[in-house]
Amino acid sequence: MTHLTEHSLAQGGRSAAFATACVRGGLAAGLGAGALAVLVVVAWISSPFPDSGAGGALHLAAGLWLLAHGVDLVRTDALGGVPAPLGIAPLLLAVLPVWLVFRTARSALDPADGTSPRPSPASALGAVAGGYLLVAAVIVVYSESGPLPADLVTAGLWLPGVVLGAAGAGIWAALGRPLPGRAEAAAALRGAGTGLAVLLAGGAVLAGTALVWRAGAVRASYEGIAGEWSGRVALALLLLALLPNAAVWGAAYGLGPGFALGTGALATPLGLAGDPAVPPFPLLAALPPEGRGGWPQWAAAAVPLVAAVALGRSVGRSTGAGPARGTALAALGAAGACGVAVALLAGAAGGPLGTDRLRAFGPVWWQAGAAAVLWAAVAGLPAALAVRAWGRRVPRPKEPRPPKAPKAPKPPKALKPPKGQEAQEARAVPGGTAVPDPRDPLGIGFDFSLDDDEGYEPYDYLPASWERTPAPAPAPAPEAGPPRPSGTAGAEGREAVEGAEGDARKAEGRAGRKQDGEGA
Repeated sequence: MTHLTEHSLAQGGRSAAFATACVRGGLAAGLGAGALAVLVVVAWISSPFPDSGAGGALHLAAGLWLLAHGVDLVRTDALGGVPAPLGIAPLLLAVLPVWLVFRTARSALDPADGTSPRPSPASALGAVAGGYLLVAAVIVVYSESGPLPADLVTAGLWLPGVVLGAAGAGIWAALGRPLPGRAEAAAALRGAGTGLAVLLAGGAVLAGTALVWRAGAVRASYEGIAGEWSGRVALALLLLALLPNAAVWGAAYGLGPGFALGTGALATPLGLAGDPAVPPFPLLAALPPEGRGGWPQWAAAAVPLVAAVALGRSVGRSTGAGPARGTALAALGAAGACGVAVALLAGAAGGPLGTDRLRAFGPVWWQAGAAAVLWAAVAGLPAALAVRAWGRRVPRPKEPRPPKAPKAPKPPKALKPPKGQEAQEARAVPGGTAVPDPRDPLGIGFDFSLDDDEGYEPYDYLPASWERTPAPAPAPAPEAGPPRPSGTAGAEGREAVEGAEGDARKAEGRAGRKQDGEGA
């Protein structure tokens, strides 16, 4: 019983989550249509000469919302009386509806609180897309009563495809973006995104350069259509919404196939062939001139070349650690994915503008996609392999330099001996024994060279008040003590004294005889 109760609660929670996702899908469709309706109603209010009432403005908003999803509209008020299709969708208008579907699907599978029951991925996809398409069906029915009804064939094909694609991308993002063959597939998708971004940026540069080059014709066409200030604002907003289309047209022009300007007219870097049926419009006034193309048109081929190299560089850096076969497969996969994306964008950026010769305007989707695959495979694959090889190169070890020989130490400077020592060394005999200076018997090295100076007077170095001081008187000898009791010791002492006195008298006698001899 408990098991059945828990199962019933789980089923009830998932059913509530499914219903919530369905309601949120309908709200996303209503938010997109409401935002566009507000913009159109504001333009209608600001117009000084409105052609219709509020109902006409709302029908126009519904038609533009369907056109942003790839649905062709039909003009019933054409000059010839024949309904004319209108299939060029401003790509900037598609950003908001696609983003709303994506966010709704991702949040339905990954609720913010994390505790509420959530449906399975398939249920979330069906609920969000179903709720959105229910509101879209109401808008299609409403547009049938206006001046721009929807083409039911394209409404049954493109509208579900766009919604399911955006909702599927949201579910995939909520699941963590799982991929088969994680490393190679992720590298291929990353490379395809890089190449596509560079290609579209290059196409935008080409379109902007053409607008600046033909600025005079563009300005004349703008002023001829706009009229009052309200018309100028509305036309400026339309041009802003068509700028992504111009970038796709420029990318297709650089790829080589170019774009059609009516049946039987084609603009490529080689030139403008055929007789173009161009209506007066500022963006179409920047088309290249008729005839063969020159080097400014041929330079457009640098755009797909740079995009292919960027694709290969991204793939090579992502798969540098794997084998070369994986890098090649990832590069080819990136080329195929980039070609598919270019084909989808080319099909969405072009379409009919009327009947007869105006049925074909813009890039041919399969030609643009095939050219993108060819450029990416021819230039992107070698670039990927080259980047991989460059990243795996082994740096050559640097040869160690031989160590420098140590410098020989400088011999110490010979200490100059003092003058006394020099004189003592000068008196050294050949046998190696130095003769000591009689004036320096201890060998302390005192300099006696001053005595050899003829003008040397010792008194010159003494103070002027110097006087010879008498020698101090000798201290009185201590009195002899009493004789020792031992007679032998006393006799020895007397003999020693008498011997010393005799030696002194002999020395004085010899000194006297010497003086007498010197005097004689």
